[in-house]
Amino acid sequence: MWLNLVFLLLLAIIIVPVAVLLWGVTRWQAGTTRLQSRLEAGRGRIVPNTYDETELTGLPAPVQGYFRASLKDGQPMIAAAELGQEGELDLGRAKGKWSPVVATQSVVMQRPGFDWDARVRMGPAMKVFVRDAYIAGTGILKAELFGLFPLAKVSSSLELAHAELMRFLAEAPLYPTKLLPSQGVVWEPIDDRSARATLADGDLSVSLVFDFDDAGLIGAVRATGRYRAADGKMIQTPWEVRFSDYKERSEMRIPVRGEAAWILPEGRVPYWRGRVTDILYKFSA
Repeated sequence: MWLNLVFLLLLAIIIVPVAVLLWGVTRWQAGTTRLQSRLEAGRGRIVPNTYDETELTGLPAPVQGYFRASLKDGQPMIAAAELGQEGELDLGRAKGKWSPVVATQSVVMQRPGFDWDARVRMGPAMKVFVRDAYIAGTGILKAELFGLFPLAKVSSSLELAHAELMRFLAEAPLYPTKLLPSQGVVWEPIDDRSARATLADGDLSVSLVFDFDDAGLIGAVRATGRYRAADGKMIQTPWEVRFSDYKERSEMRIPVRGEAAWILPEGRVPYWRGRVTDILYKFSA
């Protein structure tokens, strides 16, 4: 009898946690499926279908140089992309508490949107599920332990939508045809190594400064203010993304490594760094 009780107790200890974890994964994945259906439903037609160098006429010189370095004349326009990423995320409110993270990201170019679905390993048996998204003009940011227990959630707001559309624009070097004027980006000159890009989605508009390196490629993207959650409020904070390790993918040159940082009074504080492990483009038909 005692052996039976011990066996049942061990069975409960093993099965119940596994069942809970599976429930969390299933619940989170169901949410991912719904969001990606919304993302796909909002996809619009890409015009034109291919890149023509003649649309560079009148652009700031470093922007022209960037497109000539990253694209080939006749390059098909990107309509959507699927990415795999791995790296580190600081969930300790910029206190240097780095945790390994793997993520997938689905992106559509028109109407702009993305869904970043990440798993952050906080310990040997602890995983935090993180979602960062911009879908149909709405920003989404939340984190849940095992996909079940809420740890953080930023309420939907105009400020969050602004921050997420800014992330979309900052990551556009991964899908460089999106940065073309024909795809909705307006460029303004600053100097021979930088230019300002503006992207609108409906009534929402964001601008970022793009810095170009010696090879003519994008080395960094920065904003004087991007909204972030701090002490229950959304506050604008200087922000920067750095890119490196350019590779050729589908006959385009893209950065496969990056680092994002807040520029705080005490200095530059990175909170994400990593690399793109794989990328699949869907081109305009």
